[in-house]
Order: sequence, then C-alpha cells, then structure tokens
Amino acid sequence: MNRYFAESELVINGDGSIFHLHLLPEQLADKVILVGDPGRVSMVASHFDNNECEVSNREFHTITGTYQGKRITVLSTGIGCDNIDIVMNELDALANIDFHTRTEKTTHRTLELVRVGTCGGLQPETPEGTYVASVKSIGVDGLLNFYAGRDEASDLSIEDAFKKAVGWNLKMGNPYVATACPELICRVAADDMVRGITVACGGFFGPQGRQLRLPLADPQLNEKIESFNYNGLKVTNFEMESSALAGLATLMGHKAMTCCMVIANRRAKRMETDYKGDIDGLITKVLDRI
Repeated sequence: MNRYFAESELVINGDGSIFHLHLLPEQLADKVILVGDPGRVSMVASHFDNNECEVSNREFHTITGTYQGKRITVLSTGIGCDNIDIVMNELDALANIDFHTRTEKTTHRTLELVRVGTCGGLQPETPEGTYVASVKSIGVDGLLNFYAGRDEASDLSIEDAFKKAVGWNLKMGNPYVATACPELICRVAADDMVRGITVACGGFFGPQGRQLRLPLADPQLNEKIESFNYNGLKVTNFEMESSALAGLATLMGHKAMTCCMVIANRRAKRMETDYKGDIDGLITKVLDRI
C-alpha cells in the first residue's frame, strides 16, 4: 500500500497548491532552473518564448514557460540550505505525490534541476567573472544529517579526507559531501566552466571566514580549505546552497547540479557588486543546455 501523508506533513493550501511555493502540480515542468534572488526569475524568463504561469509567495517566485521548445520552470529559493530543504521537498511532492489521495505515486517522476547563482572564488584560477560548476559540494550546513541514507548520499572518502586536512571541529556539525549529476555536469558545464569542489556554508559571514566585529573560531580555516586537494580536485568556491540541492536530489532520485559566477575572489580580497548584467551570460548557457 502506498504511503499516506497527513495534513500536518504534506501541507496543501485551499486552492490545491503546495504550502510555501503556492504551485499546483500541473504548473511544474520537468526541467527546473533555481535561482536565489526572486528578481532573477524575471531575468531568466525574459528569454522564454512564452510564459504559461507566474506565482509568487514570500521569497518563492516561479514562472513556467517554454524556451526553444523546452518547457522550463524557473524558481527562486531565497538564500541558504534551509530554503533548499523547503523547495526540494515541495518540488518532489508536486512531482511524486498524488495531492487528491495524499499518497505516493506508483511511477517516479525525475526532475532535472540546475541552480544558477553567484559565489566567492578561492583559487587563482577562479577570478571574478569565472563560471564554476560544482562537481562535489562539501555541506557544512548539516542539513543532510537529518535524513536517512545520509552516508549513501555522501562521498565518505572525500568527507574523511577533508575533515583531517582542515582539522574540522565537530562542534560545527559533521560535514557531508554531495555529488552533482555527472550527466548534467557534462552537458551544462561543457568545456567552458571550471569544475571543482564547492564548500556550501550555513552563513555569509563567519561560516565563510568573513570577520567584522565578531572574532572567528578558526581564523586559519579558509587557508586550510584553499589548500585542500583530493586527487587533483580543489575547493574552487564558497556558496550556500549546492550541497543541499545535490544531496537531497540524490536521496529523492532527481538530477541536480549548481553552476555559479564568481563575484568575489577571497584570496585577492576583491568583490564585484555590479554583476547582475554579467550573469545573463551564464543564464543563457544554462537555458541552451538544460
């Protein structure tokens, strides 16, 4: 018998839409582009040939339309892995739960998800303007640790090597290492994006080694992260969502990856704040290749 999901667990609004995203099941395309900024949704959708629907609630802004014959949903997640937890669970529910019976569908529907965002580069080869594809994402946010199958979804060899190399303090939570869909990486990153390991942080300041008035628990952590090398794969960048996206997609049976444009080079201590026009180039590449 298929599992039944109670009203307190699968929260459906009065109009039949999912609780946070306010989307109806039929409004979700198989191909999904995720962005952090609600304003970036319209930037992506400006390339669509037509728009089918537009829905907005809180930080979650969604437009579904077609681009060169492909039906695509673009959705803003807001910032952080906690928001990715909401978005991924609700998208999976829209795809794989019957809202009328509140039971799991017998046939699994696989979504293809690409997150397009910005990040901080950590290596000399990732200056501002570089496009980076996250092959592996080290999640120091702790999110995947709450789900069964966490070890199966984590690259335990990299996880152990990383903890030893940087002297990881488990008071900060146990990191996990999520893997992006190899086929998506090959198709979307192609030959014009830097591939590497991303560290997905639980905040913008202390967790990424930024210090204003509060001192850091480990002032040398960034240097140790920059030096980490696993079989030639370096930590290329910091951001705040890729680990949760790749990890949850693996557990749920979806395909996912993250690609970002570097807007800050942490080694050189430079930051580009006027980047919104430049990221359109990355958006176009993803639309063409998804």
